[in-house]
Amino acid sequence: MIVRSFKDLEGTDRHVKAATGTWESKRIVLAKEKVGFSLHETILYAGTETRMWYANHIEAVLCVEGEAELTDEETGEKHWIAPGTMYLLNGHERHTLRPKSDFRCVCVFNPPVTGREDHDENGVYPLITEPEEV
Repeated sequence: MIVRSFKDLEGTDRHVKAATGTWESKRIVLAKEKVGFSLHETILYAGTETRMWYANHIEAVLCVEGEAELTDEETGEKHWIAPGTMYLLNGHERHTLRPKSDFRCVCVFNPPVTGREDHDENGVYPLITEPEEV
C-alpha cells in the first residue's frame, strides 16, 4: 500500500515545473509504481496558453478548481471546463488549454509517465519507460 500527499511532493523530483512556465505538476503515482497508470495534480496558470498533443498517451483530466477554455485543435470545437468537468483525450487529440483563472486538475495517464516528461515543441510528452528490474 502506498500513502502519500501532494504536500509531501513539494520540492521533490515529483514536483515538475514546465520549461514554458505555464504549469506545474505533482506526480503522485508514476510508472515506477508499476500500476499501469500515473496520477498527477496539475495547475495551469491563469492567462497562459498551453498547446498539447499526447501522441503517446491517453489522458483523463478532472477539473477541481478554476476555469479554462479547451480547444480541440483538430476540429476547432471549444469547451468550457469548470470544477466537476472531466475531459478524456482518448483519440490523441491536439488541444489547447487557456485558463481564465488558475486551473487545478487531477490527471491520469496511460501509459504512465516517469515524472521526467515535459512537452516538446509539438506539445508531446516523449514515451519514456522505466528500466525493467532484474
